[in-house]
Amino acid sequence: MNEDTSRIHCRLDELLAERDMTLTRLSELVGVSIVNLSVLKNDHAKAIRYSTLQAICQALHCDVGDLLTYTAAA
Repeated sequence: MNEDTSRIHCRLDELLAERDMTLTRLSELVGVSIVNLSVLKNDHAKAIRYSTLQAICQALHCDVGDLLTYTAAA
């Protein structure tokens, strides 16, 4: 499955906006580079480590389902 047909969407941008937090600040909190967070935010990530996912959810006080959504095929 290529990224054009991926049905997984990362809501990182929306969650950051809701919390009035910058990508730079999130990067500092979770210890992940801004570039890697940007790749995730723009739905270009091919994989994510559980430790990274856990750190992001902890920093944003959210659940995995708040961060990642799945849309079933039509």
